[in-house]
Amino acid sequence: MKLVFASNNKNKIREIQSILNGSIQILSLEEIGCYEEIPETADTIEGNAVLKANYVTEKYGYDCFADDTGLEVTALNGEPGVYSARYAGEHKDSNDNMNKLLEALKEESDRSAQFKTVIALNLNGSQHLFTGIAKGNITFDKTGNHGFGYDPVFQPENYTETFAELASEIKNKISHRAKATQQLIDFLNSTK
Repeated sequence: MKLVFASNNKNKIREIQSILNGSIQILSLEEIGCYEEIPETADTIEGNAVLKANYVTEKYGYDCFADDTGLEVTALNGEPGVYSARYAGEHKDSNDNMNKLLEALKEESDRSAQFKTVIALNLNGSQHLFTGIAKGNITFDKTGNHGFGYDPVFQPENYTETFAELASEIKNKISHRAKATQQLIDFLNSTK
């Protein structure tokens, strides 16, 4: 099966391909000739996933899936949430985002947080949503050089390392994106 993954984020594409492990062939936006930035103007993570999936289906006619992910920090009332990628500004710089987050939490003892990924699948005229959550804590410093985004400051439950310190094989089993993607795979397998 071939599906378009509505993303130009090469890190995310690589991670999804690794999680899918060849069970689905994915095409990037670049491969279908979509070079424009798809607007993410919804005020929820689910809404942005739906916007991106619908954009590709409506403009290009492909069955596709899109995801959106946010980091929700308890002490910050769920921020940065839907604005995770742009937390420190429209330039979407991961280091600036992490620095702003660590600064916002410097006086906080509650470091609990969760990553939330929602995948919107448009397939054969129907839409399906899949949600994955990874609970953990925000560390006091950035550690590790694997992964991307907030991975160096997120320590998942039951682990002493951050996502950026874990081997990709481990992260790709326990992450929010892995959980949502597994639901997508299970659904697609049930429709065969």
